[in-house]
Amino acid sequence: MSDTVPELLRLNDRVTLLPIIHGSGQFAWLTRRFMLEHNFDCLAVPLPPSFQQPVEEAVLELPRPSIVLQHPASQSTFEPPLPFNPELSAEEYGESADDDDAEALPTSYVPIDPCQSVIMAIRAAMGEHIPRHFIDLETNHFQPFSTVMPDAHAVRHVAIEKFAAAILPSIPPPSDELTRDRMHYMAAQLTELEKSYQRILLVTSILHWPWIRDAHRLLRTDQGRSVDDLENEEVSTPTRHKINSKTLLFLFGELPFITSLHERARAELEDDENLQIDGVKELLIAGRQSYLDDLGNRARKITPLLLSKCLQYIRNLSLINRRMTPDMVTIITACKQVLGDQFALHVAEVATKYAYADEPGANSDQWIPESDQPITLGIDQARLPNQDVVSLVNRLPGPPISWQTIQLQRRPSDKERHEWQHNWNPYSQCSYPPEDERIELLRNRVSERAQAIMGQDLARTEKFTTSVKDGIDIRDTIRHWYEKEIYVKVMPPSRGQLDACLMLFDSPADPRDYPWRTTWFAEHEWESTLAFFASDFQQEMVGPGIGLGIYGGAMFLYPPVPIRDIWRDRRLNFTATLEERLIAAACMHSRSKHVAIMSPLPPGGGWKRLARRFKKHLVHVPMSSFSDQEIQQLRMVHVLNGGEVRSYAADFIRKA
Repeated sequence: MSDTVPELLRLNDRVTLLPIIHGSGQFAWLTRRFMLEHNFDCLAVPLPPSFQQPVEEAVLELPRPSIVLQHPASQSTFEPPLPFNPELSAEEYGESADDDDAEALPTSYVPIDPCQSVIMAIRAAMGEHIPRHFIDLETNHFQPFSTVMPDAHAVRHVAIEKFAAAILPSIPPPSDELTRDRMHYMAAQLTELEKSYQRILLVTSILHWPWIRDAHRLLRTDQGRSVDDLENEEVSTPTRHKINSKTLLFLFGELPFITSLHERARAELEDDENLQIDGVKELLIAGRQSYLDDLGNRARKITPLLLSKCLQYIRNLSLINRRMTPDMVTIITACKQVLGDQFALHVAEVATKYAYADEPGANSDQWIPESDQPITLGIDQARLPNQDVVSLVNRLPGPPISWQTIQLQRRPSDKERHEWQHNWNPYSQCSYPPEDERIELLRNRVSERAQAIMGQDLARTEKFTTSVKDGIDIRDTIRHWYEKEIYVKVMPPSRGQLDACLMLFDSPADPRDYPWRTTWFAEHEWESTLAFFASDFQQEMVGPGIGLGIYGGAMFLYPPVPIRDIWRDRRLNFTATLEERLIAAACMHSRSKHVAIMSPLPPGGGWKRLARRFKKHLVHVPMSSFSDQEIQQLRMVHVLNGGEVRSYAADFIRKA
């Protein structure tokens, strides 16, 4: 063993120290590989002996996560302070005050996280039946020793001993006496283990690694502190608890989704070496599927090109933050900027889901009863089953975390939607002005393109004389190359104006998907008379007095004119489909001989015959000439329950 383990990681011929960063999936993978590559007959765990039984029982329950809590011993025996009594001495009052201070001590815990290196080492040692010894000092007032660390992704390309050596100059010495005592105690415990084992491995934080080495060196020179010199405190018995699956983000060092991928690779014997990077790609793909399942036909197309741009954005933001792998804030920010709020919201929800939250492990018979309420976690806080909120301190602390804010409009709950539906006034409806402006701009652009197409039908070519007219016609010039003449285009201006415009977003349309059919009249002279069929807005409430429908097709008449509701007009009852009724209404009310129609495919023979019945001609504008993002956004129509709702509608309306 002494020939294979790097010199920097050895305390002596019997003890090896593996410096790691807590809460890193990359270091958990490294720990497992290190234990497979070298033979050890003992694992030293940097936790107190009181944690051994509950932690090992919880490890057997993996992949189901849990938490092991140890409350300060003084909490269970805390007594209220004595009332004032002049006969009591100051020392007696001081004892009561000490108890009061002790009650405020935070509760320490061990996260049973599959991507935690120490948990991975215990898991591997139990699988190989290697003895485990918990060697940390028992203490009620645990002081975490952590700082911002380099990105753990570097150990994929740099040997662990080189990684540790590079960080060594920047590792500060322990600032408090308790942490120094713990270092000396663990070094003394390693010395005791050397008497019984030949090959000992200690997986410890890279911040503890040099100081345990120093304490061990002092022991060999009889200058250190032995086990008898350090006293263990009386502590309470740690207890295991379930975790609220919605708060696993605060327990795991990696994203819950990435942790799920590690567990899946372990169960299916897949290669998980590159999961830190490939997992981000899988996260985006899973978020896309959730996004499409939720929004259906109103979702924008998430193409591989857009996903590649999002990944490039994630990479650039990570480099700006001096990281090699992205954190959750970086991923969500990039998704929001490239693919919109809705997609970013779905990615955030998928990232916090852990697939094995309720899957039992091998030790199911000893698991916590299902009747027990789970613990809800936050940053350094937890709400216990009895609803008490306590401060927490991690026994295996990773890099510090903090709150960051991203502006994403949340999805309303089912209870809120039901309440909004119940309070809806069916006699008061109006549109959302910003959406009216955008759909009118699209109507104007469709009409302009249709007029340009009408002009192309009258285009001709002629020989160049004194002017190039509307440009050189390359095709006719090459065709008459033998004449040695240049031909130019002549495009006469289009005649007449288009006052009717059709937009068929979904064709053929299923009437069951679009039960809402109505005709709206213009509020002012810049709006069109609008008739459309759309989904039921009352089934998709997005805010108080705000419903969301999806256009299937729409007809615009501009300048606006008063017409009958086309869905009740008996003159149009000869039509068979929703699209035909819109086309017939446009042809009947249009004053122009041409009607602009935007649709995915050109009009078929049936639609053309329908237009000829009214002596009209359909001018097709391909929907592909507009961006998919723009079309999907304009298909969304928000219905407001009265003009007063317009004052706050922007706070609830989200973009696709």
